[in-house]
Amino acid sequence: MLNALEAFTVVIVGLMVGVEFSVAFVVNRILDALPEDSGQLGRSHGGRMLGAVMPVWYIASLALVAVWAVAGWHHPGAGLVVTAGGLLILSVIMSVLLLVPINDRGKTWTPENRPTDWKEQMNRWERYHYVRVAVIIAAFALLAAALV
Repeated sequence: MLNALEAFTVVIVGLMVGVEFSVAFVVNRILDALPEDSGQLGRSHGGRMLGAVMPVWYIASLALVAVWAVAGWHHPGAGLVVTAGGLLILSVIMSVLLLVPINDRGKTWTPENRPTDWKEQMNRWERYHYVRVAVIIAAFALLAAALV
């Protein structure tokens, strides 16, 4: 049973990492290359869509890691799992304090109502997001290492 939990957790966290990596290094570059206001409209839509899905994914990933840490406490790699859980907690804290406030503003913007500094706010969001992606990649790597 523990093996199934470990594998399931690594897959769920790995998929989350893949989505966030894609947002950082693929989707945002595509949106930046779109003409006129299309990129900003795409970011607003993405903020609404992913803003609804990602919190559930982050919390579910953290819960799975916590269950793995408890169930596998006396197994090799438990320290790696606990450390990965700490990194996921850090990613949730970063999200709530740094990224969500910007995203909550950005998802309501249209070309008619966006603030004059909207690009600076999006650039700030992207810088925070790069750090968050690095944190969750490290958590994923620790979980993968705990399997070995």
